Amino acid sequence: MTDREPLLDPVLDPAAMRKQYRADGLAEQDLATHPMDQFARWFEDAARAALHGTLYEPNAMVVATADAEGRPSSRTVLMKQFDTEGFVFYTNYDSRKGRDLTANPYVSLLFPWHPLARQVIVTGGVRRTGRDETAAYFRTRPHGSQLGAWASAQSTVIGSRAELDAAYAELADRYPEDERVPVPPHWGGFRVVPQSVEFWQGRENRLHDRLRYTARPDGTWGVERLSP
Repeated sequence: MTDREPLLDPVLDPAAMRKQYRADGLAEQDLATHPMDQFARWFEDAARAALHGTLYEPNAMVVATADAEGRPSSRTVLMKQFDTEGFVFYTNYDSRKGRDLTANPYVSLLFPWHPLARQVIVTGGVRRTGRDETAAYFRTRPHGSQLGAWASAQSTVIGSRAELDAAYAELADRYPEDERVPVPPHWGGFRVVPQSVEFWQGRENRLHDRLRYTARPDGTWGVERLSP
């Protein structure tokens, strides 16, 4: 048996890639009492980094779901709201993630703020937003994005890009810029209600700080440190 040929130039070898984190640490006494308050602090840092061009789309998060048989899938979406009740994102309810969450209403979120050597990992249950809340957000979307929510039967197989473009063009003719686009009945929000929220801060020698909030039955939150 011969050795396998390397797929990449040694300079591009993932096993040789190293990033030595030297960020300040994260201590228990520095945390907010509520995880959403702590998230707001870190999100402000991420948003400021984005304004300075060092971080791209601070509200981007990886959403991991599992179907009724436990088969996982993940994708990146944009968080559109957060408050004391959790995190909100919008999607086609007939998409793969929409079907997964209907069958198995639990989710994991990951905010990958690599330039800051930070991550936030959330686990929790989901519920759909009300139609009034959904409609209010839909009205803030650009006209083209509103049409796109109708044009795309998200996650379904299509024959070609031309098919998608033709569907969009037909909708653009039906709803010109000055005409109100109705909210699709199959489109709306999911609110992720956290059960745990972990704040991960990269540290030197891979001895990262990991502090996790966990919801208690009485509505308060406990904090525990995890080994990196």
